[in-house]
Amino acid sequence: MQDALPEYEVFAIRYATREARRADHFIGGDPHDGPMPMDYFVWLVRGAGRAVVVDAGFTAEIAAKRKRTFLRCPADALALLGVDPAEVRDVVLTHLHYDHVGNFHRFPAAEFHLQEPELHYAVGRHMRYAELARPFEVDDVVGIVRLNYARRVRLYNGPAQLAPGITLHPAPGHSVGLQFVRVNTRRGAVVLASDVSHFYENFETGRPYTTVFSVGDMLESFDRLFAAAPTPAHIVPGHDPLVMRRYPAPRPELEGIVVRLDVAPRDG
Repeated sequence: MQDALPEYEVFAIRYATREARRADHFIGGDPHDGPMPMDYFVWLVRGAGRAVVVDAGFTAEIAAKRKRTFLRCPADALALLGVDPAEVRDVVLTHLHYDHVGNFHRFPAAEFHLQEPELHYAVGRHMRYAELARPFEVDDVVGIVRLNYARRVRLYNGPAQLAPGITLHPAPGHSVGLQFVRVNTRRGAVVLASDVSHFYENFETGRPYTTVFSVGDMLESFDRLFAAAPTPAHIVPGHDPLVMRRYPAPRPELEGIVVRLDVAPRDG
């Protein structure tokens, strides 16, 4: 008989935000334009004797450069959940954009898990074009290349199991080597979409957003989210402030900072 999969706790940590409008988030704009701010998250998967960090956020310096409102260092914020970044052994990088990789240096013991096409993209011919290069920070990309030479990057070409109950799934579109993470929890499989979909509204209505390498791939990757999740309510988008309202904080003092994703959302 096959052993049951571990059930993990999953947390979203909000570390930054920015003001934006609806027209910024949908290709072709939006006829009902109005405020639509973005939140920035990193995620923690904890259980079965391990702590896996999904994405590494950006630094205060990059927040100032890119005019984002920096709320807290995402690496330091792991301490709110009893995790020391210096002891983390696994960091999943969903892709190499500035807001997902910037604190890689804060995880000195970690192996980094990345889809190989993303590394090729970030150092390849398309970086000649300002619009495609814009979401990358050169120093971050060079840092990951150095870590690869140090044998600290695990590169994948397709779906992979990081650990029992934690799997990685390619979902290109926003970036060439984007991946999402599927985690077994007590409420079933939670799908951490990261930037496969910035907002609930993108994947729920099939409306692609504006930072994109391939629109066709992005739309197909929305389908991959649905296929990986037991229900749409098990999908967690990468930048939607609604995440902080739909899920509960693990402790009252963490309200607005951390929410638990391995429990049912407040709206059912």
